[in-house]
Amino acid sequence: MASLSAQIPLCLALMMAACLMIGINGSIDGAQREFDYFALSLQWPGTICHKTRHCCSSNACCRGSNSPTEFTIHGLWPDYNDGTWPSCCYRSQFDVKEISTLLDALEKHWPSLYCGKSSTCFKKHGTCSSPVIRDEYSYFITTLNVYFKYNVTKILNEAGYVPSNSERYPLGGIVSAIENSFRATPEVICSKEAVEEIRICFFKDFKPRNCLASKTSCPKYVSLPAYVSMGREASESEIAWISDDEAL
Repeated sequence: MASLSAQIPLCLALMMAACLMIGINGSIDGAQREFDYFALSLQWPGTICHKTRHCCSSNACCRGSNSPTEFTIHGLWPDYNDGTWPSCCYRSQFDVKEISTLLDALEKHWPSLYCGKSSTCFKKHGTCSSPVIRDEYSYFITTLNVYFKYNVTKILNEAGYVPSNSERYPLGGIVSAIENSFRATPEVICSKEAVEEIRICFFKDFKPRNCLASKTSCPKYVSLPAYVSMGREASESEIAWISDDEAL
C-alpha cells in the first residue's frame, strides 16, 4: 500500500481525473450523445521529461532512478467517429478512498509528468464512459487492465525499438510492430522528431480497432528518448524544485 506521503501527490495528480471518474450519483450535464469508441492514450516519459523545467513532489519525472521508463497512461478517452469527443458528462466528486487498493499501481503506471493544476474540463473525458463504465473504481481498474493487456512498451522493445538518445527509428516500423500485435492501427503523436504519445483504439468491448487519425505530427524517422534523471540527487541539474502549492 502506498504511504500517506506518497498518496498525497498522487491524489493531486489524480485530481486531473476529477472529471475522469464516472459518478454513480452524478447528474448528466447537457445532452451529449453516447460515445463510439475508446482511445487509450499513452505518454512516453523520455520525451515529456526532457521538457521538464520545474520539479515538484507530484511530478514523476523528478523521482530520479524511480522515474518511469515505460509508456505511462495519459487516459482512457471515449471518442466519436467524427473526430470529436464528449467531456465532463457527469458532475461528481472524486473520492480517492474508492480507489485506495489501486494507488500503488496508479502511482507507477498513471503518474503525473507535470507540475501544475489539473487541466480544464474539456480535456477530461472519463465521465462520458457510461454505459460501458459506470463508476470511479471501474474506470481506473479497467484502464489499468487494458494497459497491462496491450503492453506497447513490451511490443516495441521486442521489435528492437528501445529507448535511445542517439538512434532514430522508422515511424512505419513502430506502427507495423503495433499493428502486427494488436491487428489495429495506432495513432502516434510526436514532439518534433520524438515520440510523445501513442494511442491505441478500442471498440466498446475493448477489442482493438483502427484509430481514425489520417495525418501524423511525426517525421518518417523518430526517436524514443531515454530518460535522464531529474531527481534531487542530480545536483548538477538546472531544474528548479518548487512546492506543490507553487505548482498550483
